[in-house]
Amino acid sequence: MTDKKTRRTATHWGVYDIETQADSIVSVHPWPLDPDPSPIGQSLDAVDGPTRVRRPAVRKGWLEGGPGQGRRGAESFVEIDWDRALDLAAGELTRVRLEHGNQAIYAGSYGWASAGRFHHAQSQVHRFMSAFGGYSRSVNSYSLAAAEVIVPHVVGYRYGDVQLASTSLNVVAEETDLMVCFGGIPLKNAQVQNGGQGQHRTGALLNQARRNGCRFVNISPIAQDLDHRLEAQWLAPRPNSDTAIMLGLAHTLVTENLHDPAFLERYCVGTVPFLAYLKGERDGQPKDADWAAEISGLAANDLRQLAREMATSRTMLNVSWSLQRAEHGEQTFWMVIVLAAMLGQIGLPGGGFALGYGAVGSVGNGAARHKQPTLPPLPNPVDSFIPVARIADMLENPGKSYSYNGQTRAYPDIRLIYWAGGNPFHHHQDLNRLAEAWQKPDTVIVNEPFWTATARHADIVLPATTPLERNDLSGSSADDFLVVMEQVLSPRNAARNDYDIFCGLAERLGFLDTFSEGRDEAAWLEKIYETFRTQSNQIPSYDTLRERGHLQFGNEQAGRVRRILFEDFRRDPDANPLPTPSGRIEIWSQRIDDFQLDDCPAHPAWMPGAEWLGAARAERFPLHLLTHQPGTRLHSQLDAGSHSRACKIQGREAVLINPEDASTRGIDDGDLVRLFNDRGACLAGARLTPEIRPGVICLPTGAWYDPEQPGEAGSLEKHGNPNVLTRDCGTSGLAQGSSAQSCLVEMERFKGDAPPVTAFLPPSLVQST
Repeated sequence: MTDKKTRRTATHWGVYDIETQADSIVSVHPWPLDPDPSPIGQSLDAVDGPTRVRRPAVRKGWLEGGPGQGRRGAESFVEIDWDRALDLAAGELTRVRLEHGNQAIYAGSYGWASAGRFHHAQSQVHRFMSAFGGYSRSVNSYSLAAAEVIVPHVVGYRYGDVQLASTSLNVVAEETDLMVCFGGIPLKNAQVQNGGQGQHRTGALLNQARRNGCRFVNISPIAQDLDHRLEAQWLAPRPNSDTAIMLGLAHTLVTENLHDPAFLERYCVGTVPFLAYLKGERDGQPKDADWAAEISGLAANDLRQLAREMATSRTMLNVSWSLQRAEHGEQTFWMVIVLAAMLGQIGLPGGGFALGYGAVGSVGNGAARHKQPTLPPLPNPVDSFIPVARIADMLENPGKSYSYNGQTRAYPDIRLIYWAGGNPFHHHQDLNRLAEAWQKPDTVIVNEPFWTATARHADIVLPATTPLERNDLSGSSADDFLVVMEQVLSPRNAARNDYDIFCGLAERLGFLDTFSEGRDEAAWLEKIYETFRTQSNQIPSYDTLRERGHLQFGNEQAGRVRRILFEDFRRDPDANPLPTPSGRIEIWSQRIDDFQLDDCPAHPAWMPGAEWLGAARAERFPLHLLTHQPGTRLHSQLDAGSHSRACKIQGREAVLINPEDASTRGIDDGDLVRLFNDRGACLAGARLTPEIRPGVICLPTGAWYDPEQPGEAGSLEKHGNPNVLTRDCGTSGLAQGSSAQSCLVEMERFKGDAPPVTAFLPPSLVQST
């Protein structure tokens, strides 16, 4: 018997020591340095499951009929050898460039595929496509698009910079009396961090705050959005009403003289027009607690009392990322900053606002910040982009104009999609619409380890390795660890890493030297590390790093870095102005006013959307569907793994239902249910709990898309993917972000024989002759 070996790898959800024998995983052990490891690592066993793409494969209709022929998602694949696959892909890239130009190639791949710094699929595909002459790209993220666009208008800094500068939770634990959490602080989300995290700290720091006397208020339709150990007051509003709630709180502050006029005068601009709106001087409707209560379903007295407590306590306001993934989602993030400004505590220890404590593990973690090793990008010669959540719009409407952050742009005419390291059939909304729009390009090429829905909807599928099958370095600029990722397993079947795949294509296309610079994996890892070492003479050599296995920056004791958001600005706003046009917090924005957008005014405001519980549509679809990050995986990654599958009900994703809503529909705990609206339908397993507001249900994202009739738009989705139900509409003409959290549905108990889940079986495969 081969001796057992233990090697270390790192993921977006933590570091693990993997024990192997005979080139197979025996066990997965959390890193001893992590005080609160994530169980998601147990799903790494999916690496050897039946869902692996074993050899290069080409969709039968495309192979026989040529580009654009056949039906994506509905056909079998023909397995071929690597040389033929690379020849086909290189030939099609060349054809599209010559006939339509580089802007006709969309490489919008997402960045969560690997925590590795070199084998980062998004960086690899973008570097390759730039060397090829350019490509149409995407901007912003599904998670945060509305926030990424609005925050710079309000405080001047990029959203990511504000997030990195968040007041550290150790300061909150010492200084904060009251934390008001709009959308909670879900620890399941804090399991993950783009690029990895060495230690999970969020839960311990929040509980330290509670032990020190901090009171928590959870304003969310779901009680579980805040750790029960924090003993929070739970206020359960209608979804999409948070901006109205904040306005009601602000109105109480003003009318009871509890706000801070001196702070507003010295540190902000635009207070006067905003207060006129707040008081109803223009529209005759004061945005008071009674008005907010009618919209939100909360008690007006609870809102008034909360406002009073906020004004007399050191108060931290936190807003969850999920709240800006809704119609008019920009307003929620803008308004939480304004509400904090009215309290006058921005820049004080333990006071002010935070944009996403718990959304990922880095926010407020107190880690030392270092720019990590990075594969150097190449410039993209093509100036063509779309907001990331507008893929279906782009494919359906080539040449059509759209607005984005004050610009008017046109959608490119996409003829070829190249995807590596992402799964749009997970991230995107209204998947039935996307499945139809996805038929329009001539060719779709995918590098993919698994037969995900995106691979099944491709024309050329190139089998890629997983992070366990290669060497790399893992680290995040928002974390204080750099970890050596050792190759744990040999590459499975015919899989190649993305870099080798792109080298093979670049050689055929004549720019291998530009792309590779003559380096293999080992040489690149040493190169990017040595470039990283130039930051500090205290960073050890590459050989020393490999011998140690990891580096930790800053103080060895977790959470010792003290940050206070906008502390310098508060101390002296003239010497430390914000990079806004005024140098101050912009409660009213001249820039946004100049954009003249009907759906995004010049100051924060509450605007009803087309799909919320106060809309006319609710008569037909009376349940508001929330779709949050799952606790058992990262997005759709490792859904086939043991940890994710063990938490399903009858093989389907579990949907949270209030017992009142279940009772009126004859649904018991553990039943299969059918969720539906006029965009689609899916099955899920019922999980009854009183910890969700009546009229609201919650189905996590990430179950692999599994239609009963593959390739047929509108077919029943069998596995519990909520994005067959969500609306594919931009948050507003400002950010055009995802509005997935604005979604109304109906639900019924599923009767009859349920169709089997087939998401984890490969498509029909035939060998080439």
